[in-house]
Amino acid sequence: MRTPTTLLLFLGALLLSAAGIVRSDASDHRYNEGDSVPLYANKVGPFHNPSETYRYFDLPFCVPEGVKDKKEALGEVLNGDRLVSAPYKLNFRDEKDSETYCKKKLSREEVEQFRRAVEKDYYFQMYYDDLPIWGFIGKVDKESKSDPTEFKYFLYKHIQFEILYNKDRVIEINARMDPHSLVDLTEDKEVDAEFMYTVKWKETETPFEKRMDKYAMSSSLPHHLEIHWFSIINSCVTVLLLTGFLATILMRVLKNDFMKYAQDEEAADDQEETGWKYIHGDVFRFPKHKSLFAASLGSGTQLFTLTIFIFMLSLVGVFYPYNRGALFTALVVIYALTSGIAGYTASSFYCQLEGKNWVRNLLLTGGLFCGPLFLTFCFLNTVAIAYSATAALPFGTIVVIVLIWTLVTSPLLVLGGIAGKNSKAEFQAPVRTTKYPREIPPLPWYRSAIPQMAMAGFLPFSAIYIELYYIFASVWGHRIYTIYSILFIVFIILLIVTAFITVALTYFQLAAEDHEWWWRSFLCGGSTGLFIYAYCLYYYYARSDMSGFMQTSFFFGYMACICYGFFLMLGTVGFRAALLFVRHIYRSIKCE
Repeated sequence: MRTPTTLLLFLGALLLSAAGIVRSDASDHRYNEGDSVPLYANKVGPFHNPSETYRYFDLPFCVPEGVKDKKEALGEVLNGDRLVSAPYKLNFRDEKDSETYCKKKLSREEVEQFRRAVEKDYYFQMYYDDLPIWGFIGKVDKESKSDPTEFKYFLYKHIQFEILYNKDRVIEINARMDPHSLVDLTEDKEVDAEFMYTVKWKETETPFEKRMDKYAMSSSLPHHLEIHWFSIINSCVTVLLLTGFLATILMRVLKNDFMKYAQDEEAADDQEETGWKYIHGDVFRFPKHKSLFAASLGSGTQLFTLTIFIFMLSLVGVFYPYNRGALFTALVVIYALTSGIAGYTASSFYCQLEGKNWVRNLLLTGGLFCGPLFLTFCFLNTVAIAYSATAALPFGTIVVIVLIWTLVTSPLLVLGGIAGKNSKAEFQAPVRTTKYPREIPPLPWYRSAIPQMAMAGFLPFSAIYIELYYIFASVWGHRIYTIYSILFIVFIILLIVTAFITVALTYFQLAAEDHEWWWRSFLCGGSTGLFIYAYCLYYYYARSDMSGFMQTSFFFGYMACICYGFFLMLGTVGFRAALLFVRHIYRSIKCE
């Protein structure tokens, strides 16, 4: 057992040191009056389709001379950020009033391109000294007209920057579009456009260390917090009532079972056994498809470890708002480093189940989650390339990810697998398994796998569904989510409920003399993932304004991978809880 513990401690130290590296990104940004402050244009895209973003100069804005691409980290590229030097010059404490930076005659094609963008609510995003700037590129004037052909389309041509500074540091920047300075795009004709910008500087007392608080506070507003706390209290009460109810029933039933079986032993030996004791010779019979089962446990354990480390980093403040790509970098790096845990868990459990072909089991473990994710990525990246969107990963980034998988993930998986094979652990079964399996009696339809999965998934899902909306609005929208402590509490509740409901259903399954509980406990534990995917359908159609083939395929494609990950992780939690319970009850009785 020393190997995974050492690996976890090493990972913890590595990640906490990485947290310091991420945070120190913008700590020394000091400027003298007149100094150039970096301003990068990032991307443009439809406001309601967060995955469908394009390079800033894909729209026919004035392209300044010597446009330079900013070198980006892996996480920034995965996040779809493509930063280029912006056309505005916002030198430190240098005020400007309606300064023209470009005059341009827009051709009919360019007018049409801008009009289509305005119609789809295109926004732009820039970064000034690592502070985000948002704004819409134009507006649609509907003037209470119902016929879309009568709408008027306008492009904003004057942007007003207001920048707050504290001594020699930039603290805050706001961009406002001048509603009176517009270019009419309604008709298909050439248009003269004069693009201008205004810069105002104001002093503030806000310290540099707190300049990101403005963005973090948006999700901590009192009315939002009330909803979050209501959701947690609601979940806790539901969970406590139901788990308490189930615990009471289970404890009472088990107590009666133990007393009954003790009396049966004292009574005549030829009395026929019933209930879960009756199948003691079959309950620890190894499951079918043991290689796939062990691989699922290995992948689930790795994803569980990954989730815990992500929570650790979020609680120490690494994923502050607009820390570009930090989450994606952390996911890639931690997933690569935790593959040893998947290899160790799968291989050791496979050997406990008396499996012989541990190499095939290791290959299955490596491809169980990565395989579907890779296929989904290939399809969605092809879609993004067809759309010329920034979500399309450059060839260099794909090479980097393949190298990480080849040089880090695969070797660690193999090392973990070898350590697991050599651990020589034996499966701890408190009762002997008979040579031939008993026949399972005919059971009513509601005791079959699918109805049991529906029952098992509903309770954990009901504990998290309120919080899901905020997470979806952050991942697939423009809300900022920063209350990770609340999310962590919800995650703990999810684990407890998943474990408890799986244990309860496993008991009822064994009491009905159905001894094939191994896969059933895994499927029941993981069924919450299917409920989350069903919620995706509801969110897409009822709570969001997403549209278009690219955004739809990205949403359902990547959510399928995330829900599959939840299925593996919670399935592992459910099985582990059920295994502890089954071992405990069979250890507590005497069996022949």
